[in-house]
Formats: sequence, structure tokens, C-alpha cells
Amino acid sequence: MKCVKPLLLASVLATTASVQANDLNQVIDKSNAINESAQKTQTKINSISDSMQSRLQTFKTLNKEIDGLAVYNAQLDKQINNQLEEMAAINASMDQVSVIERQITPLMLRMITGLEQFVALDVPFLAKERADRVSTLKNMMERADVTSSEKFRRVVEAYQVEVDYGRTIEAYTSLLDVDGQEREVDFLRIGRLELLYVTKDGSHAGSWNQQAQKFVAVDDTAISQINKGLRIARKQLAPDMLTLPVHASK
Repeated sequence: MKCVKPLLLASVLATTASVQANDLNQVIDKSNAINESAQKTQTKINSISDSMQSRLQTFKTLNKEIDGLAVYNAQLDKQINNQLEEMAAINASMDQVSVIERQITPLMLRMITGLEQFVALDVPFLAKERADRVSTLKNMMERADVTSSEKFRRVVEAYQVEVDYGRTIEAYTSLLDVDGQEREVDFLRIGRLELLYVTKDGSHAGSWNQQAQKFVAVDDTAISQINKGLRIARKQLAPDMLTLPVHASK
């Protein structure tokens, strides 16, 4: 009986140590599991934090873009309003153009008629060229493919050509009935003041008498002056004084 107690005590101690060791292992295992779970949780937290930071940065970026778009849209609104105002002004102008076009067409027709009458009553220089110009204007007025602005420009241009005739000197060659015979002559035009001619052989010369509405012969002494004027008009001679017959108006 004395030997039993020590053996029983040793057995109890061994069992207790074994139990404690198992408990400690369980504690360690649980601690490791807790640490591992904590690490996983921290990793998730870090991932969520990074995601939130990224989303926050994206949010800030989007806010800046929205602010920029708001400014851009405001500018576009101003431009659209200005364009609408311009469109309204253009529409009003188009309506006005229609009214002006209806009024300007009769005006152009009157201008062409007046130009035709003027050419017919004027000194008869470049008669065919000037008559053809008037005829071209008449034909143009009937064309639908020519705008009213272009028609008006050409009519004004024809008037400008006639105005220029009055302040220029010109020499040209044409045919003229001289003593019942058609002959080639050189014409000298000095503005609208004087229109003279001389035959190619220099045997005949004359000047236009506006009152008589015909050419009248001039003295032979004037032929040299006419030839001189022809050379000046053709820029073959420097400008100089000319002594020419002038028909006084009554």
C-alpha cells in the first residue's frame, strides 16, 4: 500500500502535464489562428483603404471635370445665344434684302435705259463697243443665274467706264464714211471735248460737231496736230500742248 501512492501521484502529475500541454497547444493554435485572421482582416482593411483612396481621388478628379464642364457649358450657352441673335439679325436682313431687291431691279432697268440714251446722244466714239455694252446689260437683266448684287455691280461698272471716258485721251482705228467712201481712219478722242479723225494717208481730217451731229472737215494745218495727239495718246510721245479746233456750244 505504501508503494501505490507514489505511483498514483506520478500518474496524476503526468496526466495533468499532458492536459496542460494540450491546452497550451490549443491556446497557441488559437492564437495563431487569431493572428492569421487579424492579418487577413488587416489586409482587407488595407485593400478597402486603398480602394477608398482611389475612389476619393477619382471623385476629386470627376469634380474638377464637372467644374470645367460647367464653365464650358456656360460659355457654350453664351455662344449659342449670340448665334441665335445673329440668326435673327440675318433673317431680318434677308427679309430686308427681298424688299431692296424688288426695289433695285426697276432702278437698274432705269439706269440701263438712261445709259443707252446717253450713249446715243453722246459724241459717237467707240460706238459699237459702247452699244454692245448696253446690249449686254439688257440681256443680263433677264438671266436668273446672275444675282441682283452682280447685276448692280456691272451696271455701276458700265457707268464708271463712261465717266472715265470724260477724263482720258485715246487713239483707235476704225472705219468711217469720208466723202461717200468708207475708209480706215485714226480717231483721236480727248475726253468728251473733242473727237477728231485723220485718214491713213493724211489727206483728210475732221472733227465731230455735236450741234450738227456730224464730222466736219478741218484745215490741213490741224492734221499735224492731230497726228501729234495720236502719238501722245499711244504713249509714243511725251504729253505736250496741242492746238486743235474746238466747236463752241451755243
